[in-house]
Amino acid sequence: MSTPQPEKGFEEGLDGATEAVAEFEDMRKGLIGRFQHLLHVNPAMVPLIVLVSSIIIFGMLIGQRFFSPFAMTLILQQVQIVGIVAAAQSLVILTAGIDLSVGAIMVLSSVVMGQFTFRYGLPVEVAILCGLAVGMLCGAINGWLVAYMKLPPFIVTLGTWQIVLASNFLYSANETIRSSDISEAAPLLQIFGTKYPIGSAQLTLGVIFMLALIFVLAYALKHTAWGRHVYAVGDDPDAAELSGVNVKKTLMSVYLLSGLICAFAGWAMVGRIGSISPTVGQLANIESITAVVIGGISLFGGRGSILGALFGALIVGVFTLGLRLLGADAQWTFLLIGLLIIAAVAVDQWIRKVSA
Repeated sequence: MSTPQPEKGFEEGLDGATEAVAEFEDMRKGLIGRFQHLLHVNPAMVPLIVLVSSIIIFGMLIGQRFFSPFAMTLILQQVQIVGIVAAAQSLVILTAGIDLSVGAIMVLSSVVMGQFTFRYGLPVEVAILCGLAVGMLCGAINGWLVAYMKLPPFIVTLGTWQIVLASNFLYSANETIRSSDISEAAPLLQIFGTKYPIGSAQLTLGVIFMLALIFVLAYALKHTAWGRHVYAVGDDPDAAELSGVNVKKTLMSVYLLSGLICAFAGWAMVGRIGSISPTVGQLANIESITAVVIGGISLFGGRGSILGALFGALIVGVFTLGLRLLGADAQWTFLLIGLLIIAAVAVDQWIRKVSA
């Protein structure tokens, strides 16, 4: 017995209705919808557009000197410390956390390097390794409290920020190690300040390290299993655990790496300013969060590109230098950066609707 076939007219009508619905949905999506999806797939594109636009606008207002290689590399030198710390902050925020202690860890690590060299007379290489170890220890404490004790990252790092900050002042006794003493007895501490002239431009080893760090982390996050686990934990830790991801181990690795990167930032800061002081870099936590948010990394975790954090730091650097060359009051920088932060969060919310 043969199965009855639908009539040809019915098939044509059904196909036509399906095509009409598909066409209607495509029209409803429109140019704005496609642009929204593009930004969702490439989160670093928004800060890149803002960065390029800012450079063009300030270049038109200031003139050719803003486009000079010296001015462009000066911006890189000014944001190198924030860029390194922002890399550490990005890793934590991608897991839907936040680290308020990054600045304090950076400063404590640099103080340990200096004190171990000048107070205890240890070889500078050993003192540097001790400073890096202190940064990793601070990161490990944060990671253990967040991953194993299940405490909120904001509360944990708010507490460790105060503890590390107090430890820094108590241990150093507010003593500043002068640049002249460092350059004479332990020049290795200032190695990140080494300058490499390229024509009229000047790059420092700190800038090169920042760029290399960002690109290595960007590759690791995009092309390794560890990177996919970081995004999975930030997106939905319960679902990640059900799919076989070791959430606790991933969180521990992120905070441990964050502490190590902050320690390197402390070493780079010595090269940048020349001296070692317990009072510098105290706003690095706020500045790093600013760079990350403007860079398009979602505070809700699981979405964003670490390249965006670099672009965010550069945007702040462009605004700072541009307004200074225009002779504007420094408060305008804070005002515009504040507006950019709010706009970045609003854009993030708009882009997140694509996946809703």
